[in-house]
Amino acid sequence: MTDTEAPAGHPAGSWRDLLGPRHLGASTVLAGGVALYATNEFLTISLMPSAVAEIGGQRFYAWVTTVYLVGSVMAATTVHAVLMRWGPRWSYLFGLTLFGAGSLGCAIAPSMEFLLAGRTVQGAAGGLLAGLGYAVINTALPSALWTKASALVSAMWGVGTLVGPAAGGLFAQYGSWRWAFGVLVVMTVAMSVLVPLALPGTRDATVPQSRVRIPVWSLLLLGAAALLVSAAGVPHDTRATAGLVVAGFGLVAVFLVVDRRAGASVLPPSAFRAGPLKWIYLTLGVLMAATMVDMYVPLFAQRLAHLAPVAAGFLGAGLAVGWTVGEISSASLSRQAVIVRTVAVAPLVMALGLAIGALTQREDASGWFVAAWAAGLVITGSGVGIAWPHLSAWAMSKVDDPAEGPAAAAAINTVQVICGAFGAALAGVVVNVSDRGDATASRWLFAVFAVLAASAAVASIRSGRPARRIDTD
Repeated sequence: MTDTEAPAGHPAGSWRDLLGPRHLGASTVLAGGVALYATNEFLTISLMPSAVAEIGGQRFYAWVTTVYLVGSVMAATTVHAVLMRWGPRWSYLFGLTLFGAGSLGCAIAPSMEFLLAGRTVQGAAGGLLAGLGYAVINTALPSALWTKASALVSAMWGVGTLVGPAAGGLFAQYGSWRWAFGVLVVMTVAMSVLVPLALPGTRDATVPQSRVRIPVWSLLLLGAAALLVSAAGVPHDTRATAGLVVAGFGLVAVFLVVDRRAGASVLPPSAFRAGPLKWIYLTLGVLMAATMVDMYVPLFAQRLAHLAPVAAGFLGAGLAVGWTVGEISSASLSRQAVIVRTVAVAPLVMALGLAIGALTQREDASGWFVAAWAAGLVITGSGVGIAWPHLSAWAMSKVDDPAEGPAAAAAINTVQVICGAFGAALAGVVVNVSDRGDATASRWLFAVFAVLAASAAVASIRSGRPARRIDTD
């Protein structure tokens, strides 16, 4: 069993250690895989109007994101099995090959149906890459660097939130939406060249191959849940939307029952016991779900404050900026008591930022209200950022059995992706129900998500408790 602190006699690793010659290659691959996934998730926000204008298929507009999320959720459940069977090097090369093929398919798509097929492949490959970004930290880097590596990897979500829409808008503005996917192909090839130099090729020989199985039932249940909640924002009928969300939650509940009893599972056994791991995952999930408020920031910024699309996009990037700055600064904390208190208050910091957002929604908002709104988004992002690297490191270490570490690390991304899908669905439900063409929907959106973030406070407090130790004598 490991604990959250570095082993005795070994000081916590520094950023210089993580980004120095010894670990730079591995750090680049781990962060780069998540950056590819996150950037691609947000890239199509700006590209789709141009793509639809050229190849048609407007009725499938929402499904460009839906199939991507569903593919990523299903692939995320296979990360641990793939890593144990093939090892870090071949797992990454497989994921990058799929991602490059999917990106190439999108770049040459002659129709929307072909584009959706490419996006599905991209989503599956991206879900695998994003999961490996956390799982390989546990095997490729020393434990003293886990917290900072987790901060670096998860900061790529902030980078993707900022770069994706901006890059997509730039390519779309010049009528070159296909080249946006072409650039992803080039980046994938470049990363593939680096992988053999940076990551070990051996798998964990202590795990019998007969025990390395894909959690098929868990995969199907989470994939179906993601499909339902991703489609929840499409119907204009409130009852249909609510029904899809409820059905999605029901499938997640079934997943927890099935996964607990399954021989091949997504979540490690420690998550179902009395220790803090389940609270760590719950905190990560709720915080991730609450960030989905950012989906509607550009829309309401244009509608209420009459900002230009570019300016509205930069306003939405405020959450990503706060997330990244919060992570980098929080990852440098070394005193355990301070870290535990920081994680405990993180949901309340996030709720404060969202409450500021709710109070600053106005028709014809002036520059002062927009500035306050931006500050609220930065605070919201910082609430996620100050907790995320520590929660990720705890998930890898606060397990009953050290052998569960890789599975616990791989499950971080599964929790993140599925809760992100649920958060996006909740945002769509709130907006669809309350939208009257004025500031009402925006106020309700921020208010509901402020309550959602605050609800994670109990879980965040319990996350910092010591893990139960098992006597192995």
